[in-house]
Amino acid sequence: MEIKELTRAEEQLMQILWQLEKGYVKDIIEELPEPKPAYNTVSTIIRILETKGFVDHTAYGKSHEYFPIISKEEYQNFATDKLMNGYFDNSVKHMFSYFVKKEKIDLKEADEIMKLIEKLKDK
Repeated sequence: MEIKELTRAEEQLMQILWQLEKGYVKDIIEELPEPKPAYNTVSTIIRILETKGFVDHTAYGKSHEYFPIISKEEYQNFATDKLMNGYFDNSVKHMFSYFVKKEKIDLKEADEIMKLIEKLKDK
């Protein structure tokens, strides 16, 4: 199955569902920051996520308990590949240098990255 890109609102709800692992619309709304969106808004977005193949549900009468069927890791891989291919010519070096130039990486993170690189060399 092909993973589709999420809108910002869809991704925000998926982040909550990944954290909760399953929940009703009211549970998802509880996790959202103020001002809380309307119940119908969240319900509609959840149904769109279901149509896109990200979410499924278990019905209990008229209530639906939703759960993710695409893992956070699967979407993370999709989003990273899209970012790498679309903006950095599929080059980790280009992406890394971009973040360094934009000062998005501090010394502690750079040190951690160097340690990861050293581990890769040792393998």
